[in-house]
Amino acid sequence: NEEDFKMRVEAEGQSKAATLDKIYFTARSRSRNSIHKGAGSGASLSPRIQSQDSAEIPIYPTLDPEEQFQRIIIDPPESARRDMDSDTASACRSIDRALSLRDKYQSIVAVAPPPPGGEPATPPPTASRQPGEAEESEPFYRREAPSYDPFLSTAVPTASEHIVEMVDGVYHVFEPGASAPMLSVPNVAQFYVDYFALRGIVNSGPVKTFAYRRLQILEERFSLHVMLNGHKEGQEQKSVPHRDFYNVRKVDTHVHHSACMNQKHLLRFIKSKLKKDPDEIVTFRDGRFLTLTEVFDSLHLTAYDLSVDTLDMHAHNTFHRFDRFNLKYNPAGQSKLREIFMKTDNLLAGQYLAEITKEVIADLEASKYQLAEWRVSIYGRKLSEWDKLARWFFVNKLANPCIRWLIQVPRLYHIYKRSGEVQNFQDMISNIFAPLYEVTRDPSSNMHLHVFLQTVVGFDSVDDESKPEPIQPQPGQAMPLPSEWTSHENPPYSYWTYYMYANLATLNAMRASRGLNTFEFRPHCGEAGDVDHLTSCYLAASKINHGILLRKSAGLQVSAYVICAHLWYESYA
Repeated sequence: NEEDFKMRVEAEGQSKAATLDKIYFTARSRSRNSIHKGAGSGASLSPRIQSQDSAEIPIYPTLDPEEQFQRIIIDPPESARRDMDSDTASACRSIDRALSLRDKYQSIVAVAPPPPGGEPATPPPTASRQPGEAEESEPFYRREAPSYDPFLSTAVPTASEHIVEMVDGVYHVFEPGASAPMLSVPNVAQFYVDYFALRGIVNSGPVKTFAYRRLQILEERFSLHVMLNGHKEGQEQKSVPHRDFYNVRKVDTHVHHSACMNQKHLLRFIKSKLKKDPDEIVTFRDGRFLTLTEVFDSLHLTAYDLSVDTLDMHAHNTFHRFDRFNLKYNPAGQSKLREIFMKTDNLLAGQYLAEITKEVIADLEASKYQLAEWRVSIYGRKLSEWDKLARWFFVNKLANPCIRWLIQVPRLYHIYKRSGEVQNFQDMISNIFAPLYEVTRDPSSNMHLHVFLQTVVGFDSVDDESKPEPIQPQPGQAMPLPSEWTSHENPPYSYWTYYMYANLATLNAMRASRGLNTFEFRPHCGEAGDVDHLTSCYLAASKINHGILLRKSAGLQVSAYVICAHLWYESYA
């Protein structure tokens, strides 16, 4: 009858309204929940249903991904699982062994928990809306940025009674009165046993075949997913308000500090200095001090001559040309200008570099969504390098929430050995790590360095990987200890990797025990050269930069994929 018909129409209308309400607030929640992960369970589909005077932030449910996207499931028959061929079974066991070898080294690297205060406080309740009042657009709840100013920190840990000793090139930390070190890392002989075992795994025939096929399956599954669900992902992305590529936070983890500015910015800075401070003494050459104008006169350059093309600092034609890449850090091809404008250790104590650094930081703050890790170098020639770098950072107040710092160590032992600056490889290890252990034991011994290390997130090992290595490790052949490495040849990549890893592991254990931040080991690896560089970093590195040569090793590529998938699962579980 007519009454039943009206009831059915009304019910269908309510159902459609509820569905639209669910879709609308689901889209709103994706943006809102990404800004503030909130206040508990029990939220309803619509914030209007909740009590207006509640201090809780409404949590909007998201649609189940299984309801949104078509999934591709490969479900082999039970007989295929039961009757697995011997090569596949062997490959699976080998890859599992490779994962276990990595766990052996990564499980002992202590990582300090994040400092307290990172979770946002619950914002105050919004004013209730009176019946009939026009509904205003609801504000986004934004997390209060945790305070980040290491210069204001007054709680400096007191000196501890830890005992630090170097044993065979690795620093060991002992608790007061303890006979065993705080952390025992595998020695270099054990490292090379595992290194050769891993190299045998990834180069074995069954692993290569299995890994290649697995990678092909993964690639095809992704292509199918894009074909089936690409339009849905596009629609979902459009439904999120306020967010696109330009206003989501982006972190650049591979920026050399000397190249943090663009060419035009550096050009403007140089011209402004020539205009405002032409008579400032900037360098000491040939027995006399030179002003900025005199330096440019000696180079036959004027402010009018300078242009972006004259600076020639863009990385054109540098692919696989590390020599050209390094020359691009010289403005107008002149090392004098690099020393004046792009060095922290010069006659000006890095004043010009600090000024332009502050300008770049101001640009990052204005853009709001850009963050970066800047790389500065510690060469290992002298113990005083850390103090000079930390003093430059501290005096110029270069800490900022947008910036973290990463230390890169160039693998240049052979150059310093030939120049007489170090006597053996152990000297380099001492110059790199000894000041860090001392300031960890007693932060008051060097407050500049203590504050600077609070802004450092990791260490890198850099150089031209394509250079041939005259000395290569061989199975069953012991490598010289660092104190015995007096050769003028550079140690192999795997040797550098082990000693960087081992000393960072014990340093992290000491710093974590004192409640201080710890560091990751993230070397340049797999950009060029030998694929075995990836093998050593698979064991020792937290993460790597580049990894281009993974395409040449299917076994390592699949193992790395499994690690990334596991980390992704843990972060979203």
